Amino acid sequence: MRILYPEYDVNYISGCMSLRPPQKRSLKILDDILDEIDLQKTQGLERAIQIVHDLFPTCTNFERDFMSLTFALATGVGKTRLMGAFITYLYTQKGIKNFFIVASYLTIYEKLKKDLGEPSSEKYVFRGIGCFAQLPPNIITGENYAEKGLMGGFSDVTINVFNISKFNRELGKIRNLSEYLGASYFDFLASRDDLVIIMDESHYYRADRGLAAINELNPVLGLELTATPQVEPSTKAVKFKNVVYEYPLSSAICDGYTKIPFAMTSRDIDIYNFDKDDLDKMMLTDGVKHHERVKVALQSYAMNSEKTPL
Repeated sequence: MRILYPEYDVNYISGCMSLRPPQKRSLKILDDILDEIDLQKTQGLERAIQIVHDLFPTCTNFERDFMSLTFALATGVGKTRLMGAFITYLYTQKGIKNFFIVASYLTIYEKLKKDLGEPSSEKYVFRGIGCFAQLPPNIITGENYAEKGLMGGFSDVTINVFNISKFNRELGKIRNLSEYLGASYFDFLASRDDLVIIMDESHYYRADRGLAAINELNPVLGLELTATPQVEPSTKAVKFKNVVYEYPLSSAICDGYTKIPFAMTSRDIDIYNFDKDDLDKMMLTDGVKHHERVKVALQSYAMNSEKTPL
């Protein structure tokens, strides 16, 4: 892999994108790791895990058939902007041009498409990145992958964005031959020698069959971003083994990136008189009632203060 833009080091990218300290720290960790490991499909995983473990002892296993690293950042810190920073760094410093982003829920999927692919969006992550100013990345999505292909007029960076549920549903079609590509979309991705997979909120679908198929794409690198680096296949939570950096909610609250959460409670409730479904329904109903009270209070405040309600 060759350096395409030498000036785009960690400090330069952090300045252009106004990265917060935990975002910059994450980028620096990736830089430190890739200073020691070359990105290639034939890399020895045992040697790679030993190098990463020596640098960051919390990582003991990639848990994939490829090198995969988890950055556990609390919600509200800015994981989408960090994705943009990772993509910018990998393109400019390592020559990576093919990315595959897996989203958890539909709302996050729609947000990622907008933040990564619409320069007019207020939260467009590549604003200020000169190498993408004239030729933005080519965005392929779960809706247009069969027709759009490698569309011209864009930079040579391609970002494929898929919702994990749609990826599961479309897996058969994704494996079908595409006349435009001369291969199936799946095989075309797998043939890229520089494919990097970014998994957003991966704890939601770590045991999903779609994620098992992702192993077959044989990427050179996987980057997992989640606020919850654990899965609960049974009654006991199982921690991720490939965490290289963790910035928990407590730190995000102290640094002012996240609002202080609080728990709602009800008085004089004997929980033994209710089954689990009834308790869940009660908590949801109480939450909706509280939300409506807050909404009315904010509307009243806006009216009395002659402010426009959001």
